[in-house]
Amino acid sequence: MNNGKMNSQGTAGLYTAAVLLRLLLYAFFPGLPDLLTARVEISTPVTSFKRLQEGLFLYNHNVSPYDGGVYHQAPLLLPLFSLLPDPSTYPIFAYVLYIIVDLLSADALYKIAESGEASVSRLFTSGRKERRLSGYIVAAIYLFNPFTIATCMGRPTNVFTSCAILQAIAKAISGNPLTSMLALSFASYLSMYPILLLPPLVLLAYDRQHSSNRIPSLLQFAGINVVAVTTCLSVLFLASYLLTGSWEFLISTYGLQLTLTDLTPNVGLWWYFFVEMFDSFRAFFLAVFWLHLSCYVGGLSIRIRSQPLAVLTLLLGIFAIFKPYPSIADTTLFLAMVPLFRHVFPLLRYTFVSASTILYSTFLGPSFYYLWIYAGSGNANFFYAITLVWSLGQSLLLSDLAFAVLRDEWEVERPEMVGKEIRQI
Repeated sequence: MNNGKMNSQGTAGLYTAAVLLRLLLYAFFPGLPDLLTARVEISTPVTSFKRLQEGLFLYNHNVSPYDGGVYHQAPLLLPLFSLLPDPSTYPIFAYVLYIIVDLLSADALYKIAESGEASVSRLFTSGRKERRLSGYIVAAIYLFNPFTIATCMGRPTNVFTSCAILQAIAKAISGNPLTSMLALSFASYLSMYPILLLPPLVLLAYDRQHSSNRIPSLLQFAGINVVAVTTCLSVLFLASYLLTGSWEFLISTYGLQLTLTDLTPNVGLWWYFFVEMFDSFRAFFLAVFWLHLSCYVGGLSIRIRSQPLAVLTLLLGIFAIFKPYPSIADTTLFLAMVPLFRHVFPLLRYTFVSASTILYSTFLGPSFYYLWIYAGSGNANFFYAITLVWSLGQSLLLSDLAFAVLRDEWEVERPEMVGKEIRQI
């Protein structure tokens, strides 16, 4: 009882400190949110707060928010933000909304960490299970990560997607599969790509079922949850149709991501490639890029079946690198999940290199963009080169984490190999 009370007081203090830090930044640097909102590292055509304001203006004047080709986000975000006072006049209300979303994400991370699912699952128990971080530390790492703070102040709408994904994972671990599927449906409705998380999330929810209402058949359990996701998405799409009066939102939101018609620069790999692409090859390479993004789901879900949380973490890292319109918010979500696997940190091989690469590109990225857009002394190659370095740093961390998870699993299967060097032939 006392430990629970102390943990509650500790998390309350942590959340209060995180809120105060964000409010102080808003108060002492009032121009910083608009500056960050305009940064291509934070805002993309499908998450930009400025584009949301444009769509909201049209929506409030009874004009289709998709007229003009600026707004490419989910329709149901509009009635949510229309409840708030004008952000340009009273920005504090939007600030508070984003702070609350950050706290909900941190709370979900806290619950995931406290469950111990990363080191002890239904089918796997790590030999290093004692070496794990508490939920308090995992939540603190997330809340005080500079990327998280910059994302909160830049106000992109994919923070809602990240929050929904974390809530889906937390609910699956707590034994509430239908609530988990509802959260995943909302995330998929907002950003489309989270639907690829359905297979490992179903496996996680299946492993964490309560014994009182357990469904023994995996196929039956998966079928029920697929139907639940389909139903939730259908309701969200129908509500969007009733709100806008047409189905054009499908082309303006999901169609844009599938066809990459907006080539605004971002920290991803797609935009520059398709700027240089001949139109006759465009459809083929779009299919290749989307196939590359989605092909990891089945392989990882099968190979690391015993650790579905590890699969979810690796997929989030893959999405942060290879999705059409990534931003640092996607990297923030992946980095928030990595501390859950503290027990395999001793098995990581390239920690210094990957951390240095990410920091290097973080500091030089804005400089290269300035040289290209404002100083005129560089070109698009400058900025794309540093985004390649950014993706390289994430790829190193991602592949290293995958190696560590598999090595940990292998050492459990073969205890005599603990601590011995291995070579890949």
